Amino acid sequence: MSELTVVKSNHVIEAGYRLTLNEQRLILICIQQIKKGQVVSKHDAFNINAVEFANTFDITTDRAYVLLQEIADKLYERSLLIYQPDPDEPKLSHTKTRWISAIDYIPDDGRLKLYFAPKVIPYISLLESGFTRYNLEYVANMSSIYGLRFYELFKCWLMGDKSKIKIISIDELKTLLDLKDEKGGYQYPSIKDFKLKVLDKGLNDVNQHTDLKAAYETKKTGRRITDLEFTVKLKGDVKPKIEPNQPTLEAKPSTQTKVEPINSDKGSKAELEHLKRLAALGGVPLETLLKPAKKA
Repeated sequence: MSELTVVKSNHVIEAGYRLTLNEQRLILICIQQIKKGQVVSKHDAFNINAVEFANTFDITTDRAYVLLQEIADKLYERSLLIYQPDPDEPKLSHTKTRWISAIDYIPDDGRLKLYFAPKVIPYISLLESGFTRYNLEYVANMSSIYGLRFYELFKCWLMGDKSKIKIISIDELKTLLDLKDEKGGYQYPSIKDFKLKVLDKGLNDVNQHTDLKAAYETKKTGRRITDLEFTVKLKGDVKPKIEPNQPTLEAKPSTQTKVEPINSDKGSKAELEHLKRLAALGGVPLETLLKPAKKA
């Protein structure tokens, strides 16, 4: 299960950015490839294979590569704001950086290589404190772009506790979600719209798919709703729910070799662990990748 662990600095989790669900998945799939203690540099490539991508999304291989390329191209244009990144420089308000600095295109192999931006690397590798760790499987089936963000924020707020009550202003939360409009204000000025299109959708994903249970109440300053009070609790020993045919990107070796089912009795431990990983990321039951042992 360690191969499916995502570790992020809390600075990145509490940064201001907005990504599509597929862009978030692409980043997470790269991050989960980083091994504990691994030194990551700006020269390290993260492989994403379009063949497995095609199998997951049930589309043709040619279209899979085009779609994967489109997601990566848009991700290349995305940026994030990391607030108060350097405690030794208190006057530094924030740093703006891209997520990725380069993309290698290998159309003949149907794959891409992504490279993280130098300013992002310290927040995703060799973390010793101030980080959040979670199982990638918990967010694999989410359908809302806000569900994943809320889940990461909630895990960050818990900091190892079983429950937490957190009050945050609506403006601050909208800043974290990058919901500013072109005029300098915020999107969803109506609390009804904000609840319907952001809060409720995001929390539904968290409550349905993850190990957390979350709820919120609105708080007023005078007659105006200005804050939200979140109550977050661990559900207990909850295993991730992996639903068949759920669209999920996956990080695989840079080959187009088809993964054939193996004999469930004779498969090596390494093969079984590998298939567990493929099944989890692909959103399919492990049994579908295993051949039943032949009776004597």
